[in-house]
Amino acid sequence: MEISAFSGRNTISKLVGNTNGLKTAQLKRLERLGKKRIAPDLIVSHEMARTMAEISSDTGRQVGVLIDRSGQVDMVIVGDAKQIVIPALSSIRSSGGRLKGLRCIHTHLAGENLTEDDLADLLFLRLDLMGIIKIRPDGEPEKLYAAHLVPSPQAEKNWTFLDPIIPGRQPFDCDELIAALEGEFTKLQPIRAVDKGKDRAILISVITPARFQGRGTAQESMDELVELARSDDVVVLDKVIQQRKKINPKFILGKGKLGEIMLAALRQNANLLLFNQELNPSQIRSITDHTELRVIDRTQLILDIFARRALSREGRLQIEMAQLKYMLPRLTMRDDALSRLTGGIGGRGPGETRLEIDRRRINDRLALLAKKLKKVSRERYQRRSRRRKKGIPVISLVGYTNAGKSTLLNTLTESKISAENKLFATLDPTSRRLRFPKDIEVIITDTVGFIRNLPDELLQAFKATFEELYEADMLVHVIDVSNPRFADQVAVVDKQLRDLELDKIPCLKVLNKADLVAQEFVEIQCREYGAVALSALDADTFGPFFDGAQKIIGSLENLENFKNHLSV
Repeated sequence: MEISAFSGRNTISKLVGNTNGLKTAQLKRLERLGKKRIAPDLIVSHEMARTMAEISSDTGRQVGVLIDRSGQVDMVIVGDAKQIVIPALSSIRSSGGRLKGLRCIHTHLAGENLTEDDLADLLFLRLDLMGIIKIRPDGEPEKLYAAHLVPSPQAEKNWTFLDPIIPGRQPFDCDELIAALEGEFTKLQPIRAVDKGKDRAILISVITPARFQGRGTAQESMDELVELARSDDVVVLDKVIQQRKKINPKFILGKGKLGEIMLAALRQNANLLLFNQELNPSQIRSITDHTELRVIDRTQLILDIFARRALSREGRLQIEMAQLKYMLPRLTMRDDALSRLTGGIGGRGPGETRLEIDRRRINDRLALLAKKLKKVSRERYQRRSRRRKKGIPVISLVGYTNAGKSTLLNTLTESKISAENKLFATLDPTSRRLRFPKDIEVIITDTVGFIRNLPDELLQAFKATFEELYEADMLVHVIDVSNPRFADQVAVVDKQLRDLELDKIPCLKVLNKADLVAQEFVEIQCREYGAVALSALDADTFGPFFDGAQKIIGSLENLENFKNHLSV
C-alpha cells in the first residue's frame, strides 16, 4: 500500500510516505490538487472531481482529499487500486463540535460502492461526510455517492446514504447539512453546568470465562468501577459489558463493538474510555488511534484517585513511585524520537534517544524516591519503638475501601478525620489514643482500604504504610454489612491479609452499618463470622466492640505476662 499526503495549507507541500512508481508530473498534479479550494456549500466541485478522476485513471490508484468546512483541502491521499488509507488525524484540530470538521472524498476505479472500510473511517474518524466518485471507462467522473452518521440512537443504521449526485450539482447546501447534524448531536446530551471541566466517560468491561464466572459477578465489578469513577469526579455516561471467548489482543473487545462504543461516545459527548481491565501500551495505542479518545484502565484510575487524596509527604512519595512504575513500561517510541539526540563534544554514535532519556530519568527518580521512603520507614520504626517502650497496645483498622473505618475512628476518638462516602477517601495512616471503658489505653490506627485486584504497583509503593499493620497487636476488620457484596469484600480483605502475612495477628470482625439492615440478618452474620455489630455513627452501639477488643487485648497481656514469668 502506498500512501502520499500533501498538506494543502503549507507553502511547500509536505510529502508523507512512499511514492515509488509515481512520475514527477503526477506528483506535481497531486500537489496542485492539495492547494485547491472549493465553495463551502459544495461537497466537492466538478472541477476537483474531474481532476481527481483524471489522476486516478492516469496512475491506476485511488486518490482522496480531506476538505475542511471552509472548503480548503487539508490533505491529499494516494492509495492503490483498491483502497486508500487515511493517516491519523490527531494532529489536525477539530472543528470544535462533535464531528471532526473534515469530509473525505476519494475515487473508486472499479465502480464499487462505499465499502465497509469507508464507513468504518466515517465513524472512527468522526468525519462530516464520506464520499466516493465513481470513474467512467473514459476517465471522467460519473457520480458522487456520500454518507453521513446518524445522530439519533433510535435509528436502525448508524449512517445514512445520500442520493447519488453529479459533482458540483448537489440540490442542498453542504454547510447547512453539517450544521444541522452538529445541532442534532449537541441536543442529544448537552454538558450540564455541574459537569463542566469533568471527564465524561464510557465504562467498558470484557467478560471471558477465565475472568468471570457469570454476568452477575461482572456486573458487580462494573458497579465498583462506577464507584471508583465517581470517587475521581468522572461523569459516567454509559456502561458496556461484552462477553467474549477470549480477549482481542489488539482492542480488548471486538472491532464492531468498538465502533458501537465510538458512536455512543459521539452521541453522548464522551471524551474518555475507561476499561475495567488492565491494558498494555499497545492496546491503549490501538484503541486511541481508532477512536481519537483518551483511554485509561482501572489501574490508572486508582492511581489518579490516590494522587488526589494523598496529603502527607509520605503518601505523595508513595503515589509518585507507583505512577512512575506504572508509566515506565508504557513509554512509547515516537516517530520523531530518533531525531532528538543528545551528546557531548567528542561523543561517538548518535547519543541517547528521547525514549532512553525518559527511561533513565524515571529510573533515577525511582531510586531517589526509594531512598526517601526508606528514611520514612526508619522514622516510622522509631515512633513505633517509642510506643512499644510505653507498653501501649496498638489496634489497626483494616477493611474494604469505604467500609466505614475512618467514621469509626472519628466516633471512637472524637476526631475529625476526612470520612467521605467515596472509595479511598483516606490514604494516609492516622493514629489516635483511645481509652476503653475499663481503663485500658490503646493506640488505634486507620489505614488505607483494600480493594479487589489492587495493582501491584500500589502494594509495593504502600509498603511503608502496611508496616504499621505489622506492628499492630490486634486488627479490627471493619465490614459494611449493608453492602450486598460484603461477603466477597470480606474474602478479598482476608486474602490480602494472608498475602501480606498479617493473618497471624488476632483479628476482631466488626459488622458496620448494622442499623441499615434487618436485625435478624445481622445476628445470623455475627454468628457466621464470629463478629460484633455496630453503627460507626452511633457510640451507643459500641458496647459489644469494646467487650470483644478488651477480651483480645487482655488475653494478649496474659500471654505476655506468662512469657515473662517463664523467662524469669
